[in-house]
Parts: sequence; structure tokens; C-alpha cells
Amino acid sequence: MIDVVMPQMGESIVEGTLTKWLKKAGERVERDEALFEISTDKVDTEIPSPSAGVLAEVLVEEGKTVAINTVVARVDEKGEAKAAPASKPAAAPAPQPDAVPAPEPAAAPPPAPVPPPPAPAVKQPAAAAAPPPAPSPQPPEPSQAEPVEEDLGPLSPLVRKMAREYNLDLHQMKGTGAGGRITKQDVEAYIAAQAERSVTAPPPPEPAALPLPPRAEAPAARVEPMTIMRSRIAEHMVMSKRTSAHVTTVHRIDMTQVARIRERNKGVVKERYGYSLTFLPFVAVAAIEALRAFPIVNASIEGSNIIYHNEINLGIAVALEGGLIVPVIRRADEVNVLGLQRAIVDLSSRARSRQLKPDEVHGGTFSITNFGSYGSLFGTPVINQPQVAILGVGVVEKAPVVIDDAIAIRSISLMGLTFDHRLIDGALADQFMQKVKSVLENWSEQVL
Repeated sequence: MIDVVMPQMGESIVEGTLTKWLKKAGERVERDEALFEISTDKVDTEIPSPSAGVLAEVLVEEGKTVAINTVVARVDEKGEAKAAPASKPAAAPAPQPDAVPAPEPAAAPPPAPVPPPPAPAVKQPAAAAAPPPAPSPQPPEPSQAEPVEEDLGPLSPLVRKMAREYNLDLHQMKGTGAGGRITKQDVEAYIAAQAERSVTAPPPPEPAALPLPPRAEAPAARVEPMTIMRSRIAEHMVMSKRTSAHVTTVHRIDMTQVARIRERNKGVVKERYGYSLTFLPFVAVAAIEALRAFPIVNASIEGSNIIYHNEINLGIAVALEGGLIVPVIRRADEVNVLGLQRAIVDLSSRARSRQLKPDEVHGGTFSITNFGSYGSLFGTPVINQPQVAILGVGVVEKAPVVIDDAIAIRSISLMGLTFDHRLIDGALADQFMQKVKSVLENWSEQVL
């Protein structure tokens, strides 16, 4: 029997979550064939089988988190794959006893005869009533336009004419003439008073505002748990900020010389090797030269001790859907620009397809993150523990700059070094960045 253990996916990782079994117990598995998937804060990947054989036992269920080196399954090198048990034929349904017919219900007795309804009583004719007397004719009501002189006194023809034309009720007027007679002046005063009253009358009340329709309730906020990788990243970032004293220094670097060399060689590289030539391997070479000049930036802290690493293992941050991973280029100082570009393309593509191996995501001594690929000018990245620095690369774009009191168009990038102030001081960090700047601005190495 061969034990299958939870691998260590990073030097700071002490546990992993088994997210999915790709083989079932009893199935045949070949050596290096994907056996199960795991998730940590550094990687979300498939783990291959250490040996060919039959998956004899599954000891850890999906979704369970266990410590590294925990035995999660066993593979029998000499075992035979077990065929799936044939399904048993469905049992025939037991015969049912003959149904006994239900007895017919007894016939209901015939309904009793209903007696005919009694004949309605015939009313005796009453004596003929005398016809009502015809109503006496009423005198017509006097018209407002034809006032009655008996009530209002003598009226002049002019007053009658004005009352008809303006449809006035002369009974509402008070006469000022002899014996209370209504005069022309009384009618005119009445008309003027009515006109003034209509002008100064208050406006009609506005209709009551209609009630607003009830506001629709906002949909409830969607809540979902973090993925295992996202949760581990959160823990690792908080731990890093709590551990290191983060400081960032930003330098403007003229990438014109590198841009010219890249432009001159990118077509040949694409045709000969099948991948694009980016700015990142040039930056990596410059960072490696600076790490050689200032090895303390390539160190780490353990308690109160400083550990100086003999190798330069360069971590390259790769953005994933819903996460981030930092695969490592080991002994990066032994590789040229094309070798670094090839390694970056290979590690990035395998990281996104979840094909990284456990030893490819730990052991880094210095990291680079290229947020300029998304158009960012510069940022302040978080240090990847237990390292003490990380280089952030901004977008390379043309900009006007002053050179010898003249304005020139140059390819400019802002690069920042985030460093652990417990070990690295600002002066040393700036000297490191000046070395990076010098290498890139005075590039002389040929790519091909």
C-alpha cells in the first residue's frame, strides 16, 4: 500500500482543504494522474497520484481541512479495479387478491306525494274610489329678468333693461332713490361690487395630493461564504500587515531604451518561441541585479535573526479568478531575459489551469507584482511573508518629460518597493530602487 498525503503547498502553509476527489475508491489510477483537488491560501490545484494502482481507501472526505502530511488515501499497487456491482432486477409486484365488488346500495323509497298548493284567495272588488280633484293651476314664478314692481316699487325702463342684460336679481339691491327706488347708479354700483368680489375671491383649493404608491422593498442582500482560497488569502494578508512594518517608496523609471529593444525583438520572439515578449522579464533582470548588490532585501526574518538566502527565488504574482497566487522561479539569477519570459508564461498558464506542483508555490525569497498590466500607475502591495520586500510595477506609457531643459516624449513607468521597515530602512530601499532604475535606463544586453 502507498500512502497519499496532504502536500505542503507553501513554506508558511500548515494545512489544506481537500475540495474534490477525482477518483473513487476501487477505481484504477495511473502514476501522476490527477487524484484529488486541494485549496490553500497560495494555490488551488490538482494533486497527482504518487503511484499506479487502485485507489483502495479514501480517508478524508471532501470539504475537510487537515494538516500537511496527513494521510488522505491509500493506493494498492497490485490491486485490481473493482467493477461496479450490477443492479438487481426489480422485484415483481406481489399478486393482489381479487377485488370483492361492493354491495349495491338499497333502492331509496319513493318520495311521498306532495299535496297541490291551495288556490289563491280571490279578492272581492272594492267600491270604486272617487277620482282625485284636478290640481288648481299655480301662477308662474316671477323671472329675475322681469322684476315685479309691487315688490320693488317703480322701476325705470333703463333699470329693467340692465337687469335683463346682466341677468341681475334686483331683490339683492338696495335702492337709494326716492322711496327706496332702485336707480341706474344702484345697478352700476352692484355690478362693480360683484366684479371686485370675483377678482379678490380666494382661489379654489388645490386638489389633495394623491398618496404615493408603496415603495417596493429592496431585494435582500446576497450572502455567500468565502471560498477556501479567498479565506486563506484574507488570513495571510492580515497576518502580513500585522507582522511587518510596511513602507513603500516609488521611483519614476525611463523605460525608453527597454521599449526600443522589446519592439525590435518581439516579432522574432513570437515567431520563434510562440510567446510574447513583455516588459516584465526586463524588470526581473533589473531586480535580480539589485538583489545581488543589496542581499539584505533578499533575506527574511526569523524571530530576532536575519536569514540571508543563497539563492534568488523570484515569486511572480498571478491573478486568478477569485484569488491570487505567487509561483516561484527558482534560481532566477541563472536565467536570461528569454528564459525568464518563458518561465513567467509557463507558470502563469499552469496557475490559471490549476496545474502547478506543490514545490512551485513556496520557497520564494523576493516577489514582483505587475499591476501595470491592468493600467495601474502604481500601488502599495502587501509583503509575501516571510519575505521582506515586494516590487510593484506600474504601466509603461509615453509621457512628456524634461531632459536638459527640453521637453521629450519618453516611455515612463512608476515602480514602487514595499519593504519591511523592521529590517530595511528608507535609504537602503531607495538605493535598491536606484540600482533597478540604472539597469533599466541603461540597458545594453541583447535579448537574442
